[in-house]
Amino acid sequence: MAGSTSGRAMHEIPLCIDLSIRRACGFFSLAIATVMIALSFDMALALRSGAAMTGFLCCGLLVLAWRSSVRDVRRTEFWCIFAARNPEIVAQADAARLQETARRIWQRRLMWHAERIGAAALALWAGAGIAAFVRAYAQG
Repeated sequence: MAGSTSGRAMHEIPLCIDLSIRRACGFFSLAIATVMIALSFDMALALRSGAAMTGFLCCGLLVLAWRSSVRDVRRTEFWCIFAARNPEIVAQADAARLQETARRIWQRRLMWHAERIGAAALALWAGAGIAAFVRAYAQG
C-alpha cells in the first residue's frame, strides 16, 4: 500500500505545483493584459509595458526557484491544494521525504514556467520593436 501511495504522490505533486504556479501566473497575466489594454492607444508603449512586466514575472519565478531549496513547502498554496486533494497521502507519508521531493519538483517546475514566460517577454519586446519601427517608418 505504501508503494501505491508513494506513486500516487509522485503523480499528484507536479499537478498541484503546476496548478499553484499557473494560478499565480494567470492573475499576474490578467494584470499585464489590463495595463496593455489601457495603453492600447499606443501599441509600442503597450507592448513595451507588457514586455517589462512579463520580464518581472519571469524574474520573480527565477527568484522563487532559487529560494525553493530553503522554503518550507507546508506554508505554500501548493501544500494547501495537495493536502486538500490527498489527505491520506499527507497523513501516511514521511513528511521530510515528501517535502524534499516537493522542493525539487517545485524548483524544476518554476524554472520550466520561467523559461516560457521569458520567451513571451522576448516576443513582446520584439513586437514593441517592430511597432516602434513601423510608427517611425509611417511618420517619416
